[in-house]
This record gives sequence, structure tokens and C-alpha cells, in this order.
Amino acid sequence: MRIDIIPANSFLGIAKDYIDMNLVRNGFKEIKSYAFNGTKLNTLILRDNRNLHHIQEDAFEGATGPSYLDVSSTALSSLPSKGLSQVRSLKATSAFALKSLPPLEGLAELLEAELTYPSHCCAFHTWHRKQRENASRKFCDLSEAGMEPTDDGMNLIIDINFQYADLEFGCHSSPFVMCTPKPDAFNPCEDLLGFPFLRCLTWLITVFAVAGNLAVLVILLISHYKLTISRFLMCNLAFADLCMGLYLMLIAFMDFNSRHEYYNHATSWQTGPGCSTAGFLTVFASELSVYTLTVISIERWHTITNAMHINKRLRLHHVAAMMAAGWGFSVLVALLPLVGVSSYSKVSICLPMDIDTMASQIYVMAVLILNVVAFLVVGFCYICIYLSVHNPEHSTRHGDTKIAKRMAVLIFTDFLCMAPISFFAISAALRMPLITVSHSKILLILFYPINSLCNPFLYTIFTRAFRKDVCRLLSHCGCCDANSDFYRSQTLASQHTCTNKVADKKPHSLSFYAHHVKMKGCFLSKGAT
Repeated sequence: MRIDIIPANSFLGIAKDYIDMNLVRNGFKEIKSYAFNGTKLNTLILRDNRNLHHIQEDAFEGATGPSYLDVSSTALSSLPSKGLSQVRSLKATSAFALKSLPPLEGLAELLEAELTYPSHCCAFHTWHRKQRENASRKFCDLSEAGMEPTDDGMNLIIDINFQYADLEFGCHSSPFVMCTPKPDAFNPCEDLLGFPFLRCLTWLITVFAVAGNLAVLVILLISHYKLTISRFLMCNLAFADLCMGLYLMLIAFMDFNSRHEYYNHATSWQTGPGCSTAGFLTVFASELSVYTLTVISIERWHTITNAMHINKRLRLHHVAAMMAAGWGFSVLVALLPLVGVSSYSKVSICLPMDIDTMASQIYVMAVLILNVVAFLVVGFCYICIYLSVHNPEHSTRHGDTKIAKRMAVLIFTDFLCMAPISFFAISAALRMPLITVSHSKILLILFYPINSLCNPFLYTIFTRAFRKDVCRLLSHCGCCDANSDFYRSQTLASQHTCTNKVADKKPHSLSFYAHHVKMKGCFLSKGAT
């Protein structure tokens, strides 16, 4: 006969004394309320009941004990919040569906736990330690207040500690539940973001990154102008940086929802679709952003150095092919951790930090080295641009200085984003970590999204061309008509001035080259005219 459930009062009257109940490898799926009513349980072993998926809240009502509970290798997704107050030893190994713990107040007597997930040990470590420290502090306060010694000359607190060592009332100790497996260096006992100031900073960066890149995409996509190379590249860059903003938003929301109880959400978050989605977004966004910045730098350098050779300039279909390759590369790099090459579930912030296998280590190292190479290419291109258009025989113009400063800002932000991340990440990939995961979160929040935060402003929003697009779009709604007319007249004047300069064959200054690039939609001048 097959038993699917254990009904109420199943063991009523079975014995008057404490018993050890061994229900190993049975076929039941559920334990009903009052199932153990009238029993005195010393131990209850439910191990290897692989179909057992639910124990009702009142299953232990009317029972005494158990002091030892084993639910290993079961399909339980939760434990009852009532009836476990006398459990001193809990074993739940290979219980992979048990991703959250009951309220810890219901496990007040627990001394030893052997669990499946390391994050659950953080719960006992922090909560139970606080409970015992509060109790021991009362005795310590009495001791420090100068309690009179007893007749035999011993202090009462010392006598308690000596006779009842299990109470652990040492004034300088921090008692906690003995729990395994212990959290590793990748998942310390802390909230997802760990530090309060990091939460505020994450939300601030998220708002500006999402709002800035959304504004760029909306303005560039709904404007009724011809799709130029610069607009096409700016749209790709804004989309990549928007994905980075969405990643930060996911992390910030998860941190908000799991605050002070991340141990109960860690497993479901890191092994679920949420962390996989966040990891894919951040790697895809990072690689596409770096790739797009590299293409922008190369395209600007090529256009500047061939300003007088129209037939040598890149066309839109050339750049589109380059970006198609970049999208394919970015998607591939982001997909690899989802198919076993490294993993997004290693750490709470869902970055591919798993280097346990040779393939994973090569993957992480290759991505980091490619990003460093991309930064070097960007820096080289901007230096070449400035050197090619700067004429040392003439006095430095205001426009030259302004453009040089903006180039320096672009290179500095790229360096600020890449250098610290790459340095510490490469050392970690070589199994020589220089900082902890807790400190790396600060580094990643402060430096990792810098480009996504700054790019929409440096490359688009702060440029004259973007302001002109905004005014023209607003003019269709009856707003900003005066500014729209002003920008229109300025464009006509610039075109007339450019024609005269070409006819006069005057020496070419930086402003001349900048104007040529701007007319081709390159926005080199970054707002300088």
C-alpha cells in the first residue's frame, strides 16, 4: 500500500516516553497538521523522502520535541514556522528546494545546523549571536558593576561560566550557531550592496544613467533628420549604456527588497533568472559600450585624417557592418556564462567572477585584456586626432584648447572606468586577489558605470547639435521657436563661412577640421564652435 500523506494523529499513543522516529525513504508527499500530536520526539529523521514537498504549519502541534530534525534530500521548499522551538540540531543537506528559512524566532534553541546553502548560515550567525550577546551582556554588566563575591570567594558570574560552560556567558566572546557550509569569500554575510552609502550612490547613478541615455535615444530616434554615422553610433552607445543603467536598477531593487534578509533571498536570486538577466545585461552593455567607443574613436580619427579626401571617408553601411559585428561579439560574450563558461551566480552582483575551470579563467582574462586594448586604441586615436589638427606654427586658439580639454575628459573617464577595474580583476583572475568582494562592490559601483553615466552627456547632451535637435523638436510643439530659428541661421552662416574658407585656400586650423567633421555628423567639437 502506498502512503502519500501522514494524516493528523498518526502516532497518537505510540509511546509515553521520548522516542527516536526514523521515517527514511518513504513515499509520502505531505505531512498534515497535528500529524505528530501526542508524541514525545527526541529525533525525527525524514531523510531521503524525495517526494516530500510540504510540512503543514501545525504538523508539530501537540507534540514535544524534536530536538534533532533531519530533512536532507527532500523536496521541501520551506519549514513550518511553528513547532521547531526545541530543535537543537537541524540537518538539511542536499535539500536544494529549501531556499529560505522559517522565522528565526522559531528556532530559538538551535545550536547546530548542517544545511545546503552557505548563505543560510549567515542568518544564524547574525541573529542568534545577537540574542546570546544580549543575554550575556546582562550578566557582564552585573560583573562589571562590581558584584560582591560569594561566601567561597568566587564571583557569581565566574561561577556560572565555570559550572555551565554551554551557556557561553563569556563577556568577551561572541557565541553563534555552529553552521555548515560556511560562507566563502565570494559571498560574505552582508546585504547585496553591503554599505548604506553604496545604496544611495547606486540609485543616484541609476537615475542619471537611465534618464540621460533614454533622453538621447528618444531625441535621436524621433528627430526627422537623415540618419548619419554619428547619430547611428550615438544610438548604439546610448542603448548600451541604458542596458548598464537597467542592470544597476535590477541590483538596486533586489537590494531594497532583501535588505537585512539577503540570506533568505541569496540562493533564489543568484541561481534564478533575475541574476542571469542582470549579468547578461551588464556584460552585454559593457562590451557593446567599449566596442562602440572604439568604433567612434576610429571613425573620428579616420575622418579627420582624410578630411580633404571625400572618397576615403567611411560610409554608413561600413559603420553598420562594424556595429553588427560588435553586437554579435557582445551577445556572444554575455551568453557564455549562461552556458557554463564562468557563471553569473558566483557573486551577489551577478558578474562573471567564476574562474574555477581553465575555460572560465581564459574567458575572464580574454575579456579584461580586450577591454584594456580597446582603451589603448581609444587613447591613441584621440591623441592622433589632436596632433593631426593642431598646428604649432600658429598661436593656440580658444576652440583648439576647448576641444583638447574635451578630448582629455573623454580619455580620463575611459581610464577612470577601465584602469582600477582591470587591474584588480586581472589580479583576481590570476588567483591573486588584492581586495575582498565587499570592497570590490564599492569599486564596481564607483568606477564600473562611469562611462554609462558620462557618455550621454559628453558625447551627445552637451553638444550644440543635440541642443539644436531638442529646440527643433520643441518648436513643432510651439515651444522654443526663437532658439530654433537661431540655430537654423547659425547653420546657414557656418556653411557660408566654410565655403569661403575653402575658396581662399587659407591654412587649415583645428576649427576648420572640426567643422568638416561636424558637417559629416561626427560631433568632434563636443559643443565647441
